[in-house]
Amino acid sequence: MKHISLITKQRAELPKKIAASLSQTLSARGIEVAEGVVDKDSDAIIVLGGDGTLLHVAGKAHELGIPLLGINLGGLGFLTEITLEEMDGAVDSLLNGNFNLDKRMMIQVAVHRKGKKVDDFLGLNEAVLTKGPFGRIITLPTWSDSKFVNAYRGDGLIISTPTGSTAYNMSAGGPILHPNLEALVLTPICPFALGSRPLILHGDSSVVLEIHPVKGEEISLIVDGQIFRVLEEGDKIEIKKAPGHLKLIKSPTRDYFTILREKLGWANNPIPAANDT
Repeated sequence: MKHISLITKQRAELPKKIAASLSQTLSARGIEVAEGVVDKDSDAIIVLGGDGTLLHVAGKAHELGIPLLGINLGGLGFLTEITLEEMDGAVDSLLNGNFNLDKRMMIQVAVHRKGKKVDDFLGLNEAVLTKGPFGRIITLPTWSDSKFVNAYRGDGLIISTPTGSTAYNMSAGGPILHPNLEALVLTPICPFALGSRPLILHGDSSVVLEIHPVKGEEISLIVDGQIFRVLEEGDKIEIKKAPGHLKLIKSPTRDYFTILREKLGWANNPIPAANDT
């Protein structure tokens, strides 16, 4: 490792202090540090913050093929899975080249208007189609690989990756998928019909939604909580797997299921003894 980008959560004192100390440590070991930006020549990106901070740079990391190491200084932290206590060991492993990667599927989200593509985004967690401020039920006709799926009625629809299945999707009652799977999850938000349930599609599927707002209501597109667009009548939203994968550096001490148990409170459930009934 010769060059590392260091991205820090803004408007928070603890990440700034840790970033200053880590930057000095890296510089002392002969590493060139780019602070606050993702440099195209970086060998790795270290994120100090929460999942939102990591999501902010995930698209750029994916585009450049640079591995990401997330140090959790935020809240729940499913993506920034390295704890502060693990940080020194994880950074040492990174510099020594002794680390393992998770390859995570990302999505491309395109907005088509009057036959032309007007916006194109990358997402790691999800794309959300949701109603505006007036709270009226919206209808979202949805196709998968040109086959009509359903006209979802309710507050909106989440199209999630396996990585994003533990984010908004989980809060809306969607299933948890192992992050190494290649799939898309369609999860209705407060559906009007009781039979409208989450649906898992193959990762190579292409999902298209058509926008028909009710009078006076807006429909918005939100990607990873970072990108927000108000859509227009007749817009078509296409969501599909992006080429390649995001490279996330794994925790050196805990596997996926250990992290899942800790984050969801399953850690309080001990492994039963052989004679337990």
